[in-house]
Amino acid sequence: MIKKVLIGILAAFVIIAGLLTYLRSATKKHSPEATATYKNKGLDIAIKYCQPFKKNRIIFGDESTGALQPYGKYWRLGANEATTLTTKTPILIGGKLLPAGLYAMYAIPQEKTWTIAFNTENDRWGATAPNMENDVLRIDVPTLTELNITEQFVINFESNDTALNLILNWDNVKVYLPILPNQ
Repeated sequence: MIKKVLIGILAAFVIIAGLLTYLRSATKKHSPEATATYKNKGLDIAIKYCQPFKKNRIIFGDESTGALQPYGKYWRLGANEATTLTTKTPILIGGKLLPAGLYAMYAIPQEKTWTIAFNTENDRWGATAPNMENDVLRIDVPTLTELNITEQFVINFESNDTALNLILNWDNVKVYLPILPNQ
């Protein structure tokens, strides 16, 4: 009898594990994986994230508007698993030091500014907020309102002779995070 119960528990575990694996891969059809990289001037940075689409939804706004991402609430900067940033060297983001390592990135959007955080809990899936006590760095950055709508969330880098910016862009909102090597 005990043997049958153990076999039943094992079978249930295998089915649940398979179902979770399937669900994770199925969500990537709607919010595909993407990577933004920058390797130049002593910097080696990679960001892995998933790209949700606007789909005629209100993306950012007051909770009363039914916004997908209400102001003042945790957002994982994408979809599916946590968005991660890997830097092989220490960097300065907005003048604040981020040591070399792998971090989950998240945001707390507001209408005029966003708080961007880098957290050591980098292996999370789903929209559950990390333990914010594990934030290594937080920075408040202003938002820009764009005339054109960006249908799919995108993260990229923009550089010139004097600056590197990490850019977050979705709907009509654009956010710039200034990055420098730690020298």
